[in-house]
Amino acid sequence: MKVFEANINYKVSDYLNSNLKNTASYELANQKVYDAFGIIHFFHSNEELEALKETISETQNIVEEPDRATEYGDFQTNLDLANKVTLYLKAKDISPEIVIEPTCGKGNFIIASLQNFKNVQNIFGVEIYKPYVWETKFNIINFYLNNPNDIKPNISITHCNVFDFNFKSIAKEYSKNNILVIGNPPWVTNSKLGSLNSDNLPKKRNFKNHSGLDAMTGKGNFDIAEFITLMMIETFQKINGNVALLVKNSVVKNILFDQINKKYPISELEKLCIDSKKEFNVSVEACLFSCNLNSKSEFECSEFDFYSQNELRIIQRTERRQDQRKAKRFGWFDGKFVSNINTYIDTKDIDGESPFIWRQGLKHDCSSIMELDKVNGHYVNGLNEEIKLEDGLVYGLLKSSDLKNTVINQTRKFTIVTQKKVGQETNYIKVDYPKTYQYLIEHQDNFSARKSSIYNNKPPFSIFGIGDYSFKPYKVAISGLYKTFHFTLILPQNEKPVMLDDTCYLIGFDKIEFAIYSLILLNSDTTVQLLQSVTFSDAKRTFTKDVLMRIDLAELAKRIDKEVLQSELETLNKKYNLNLTLNFWDEFIDEMTPINNGQMTMFG
Repeated sequence: MKVFEANINYKVSDYLNSNLKNTASYELANQKVYDAFGIIHFFHSNEELEALKETISETQNIVEEPDRATEYGDFQTNLDLANKVTLYLKAKDISPEIVIEPTCGKGNFIIASLQNFKNVQNIFGVEIYKPYVWETKFNIINFYLNNPNDIKPNISITHCNVFDFNFKSIAKEYSKNNILVIGNPPWVTNSKLGSLNSDNLPKKRNFKNHSGLDAMTGKGNFDIAEFITLMMIETFQKINGNVALLVKNSVVKNILFDQINKKYPISELEKLCIDSKKEFNVSVEACLFSCNLNSKSEFECSEFDFYSQNELRIIQRTERRQDQRKAKRFGWFDGKFVSNINTYIDTKDIDGESPFIWRQGLKHDCSSIMELDKVNGHYVNGLNEEIKLEDGLVYGLLKSSDLKNTVINQTRKFTIVTQKKVGQETNYIKVDYPKTYQYLIEHQDNFSARKSSIYNNKPPFSIFGIGDYSFKPYKVAISGLYKTFHFTLILPQNEKPVMLDDTCYLIGFDKIEFAIYSLILLNSDTTVQLLQSVTFSDAKRTFTKDVLMRIDLAELAKRIDKEVLQSELETLNKKYNLNLTLNFWDEFIDEMTPINNGQMTMFG
């Protein structure tokens, strides 16, 4: 049965019908509900009271519930999971007097808190979706009808945008109480909600102070749950208590990354991984994020499996703590942000600065036109058009999925390279490559349809991720998307350098020996361990320029055993029919050594 588009069971419906049917005013009805269940301001008008009485007097009232998960990141927490979360907190001796759920949904965390925390005096729930407000109230009544002897704190469920609610007033009024912020804020970005014209958005402000290209290319986009989590931490940071929120893993990582600057007074940070497919039927890496408020700032977080930790809650506290000491830890260590402090310690000496600049591959946002296959000697674009071009601007192209072998000298795809550097005029194409120019002009609309603002006021057919480094004959590259921890040597194709797309990262060399020495160092066990210690498996890109620039190849080169180096070189020579020696090793070392003015010789 549904009332106000909210689920209500017949037990609750019968109770309200019996006790409110002769009640004339909503104020009197509110007093009755408060006396029985502790819920403050159950009704806000006589119209609501009369509508409820009319609806529950009928035997059937079916209203289809909209799918809010897909559109609003609204993944309701089932009561079983909410209970497990509160029991886990209880096992840690968390016993709040004030419970706050900033986006309470259908109220399962409130029900679980009523069931498991016996010192609660006040509960505050905030929810923007009106049917959920009613459903929470109905669920609370149902709980007390089934558990009449349980404590009845003052319960306030407010219909409000979470970003408009005055949480600071709660912090001020209950500054001497122990609080718990608990819940499951929306797993959705601000841009997604904005595109849906949602009201549940923070007032526009520069959340992370991004500027320039970062803001233009999407780094200004942020997770709503992250915003809410930080808002709760900021509001209640000086009050004794805890935060326990279900969020995506990336939210925890971002909060901890910013902690080095923010220095929020939070400690005992925990990331307890959950099975979001099982709990919410969604393929997202998620967790319970827990921390203590009003404490000495900490900069690392312990990672556990939520379910195993719940099993441990019945074990003696000392045993539980011993188990927790074995946990994976991530966060800040010696001024570096790492994904696994335990393994990082052994490789931290090579975490420095790369002597070579890592670059991202080509970006054009027009793959149907710019990327080509070669069929029976003819170029075919993504629209399945057979086209005739001069070979001058056509280069072999590799994507992330192509970087499987250790050495590559052939490509399955090709790309048109219209510029040698960003911003270069493209008028020359009309004169030097008329067929190519005609082809590009015929598809001008495809280029004009590119959405990214980086192409605004740029020459026709502009690309990004292009420079001198793109035309180096020998490259060492890695996919930014795949979690392979494997680097690939890319050799020229038909005496022309091979290009990579923007999902790949590369360093370029003029000497093949320098490239192969770098390849051996980068594929060493030491490098793999370092990268496994500083990358996050749930990141959209496992590898980024920032991560790769941390690999100090010069330090690695000092540590590698010459016999190991020679052996690896011989293996590559034999497997890929190369004939390379270590004759250029000392020259390679010199290229990675800072010169007198303190600057490093960098490869583009």
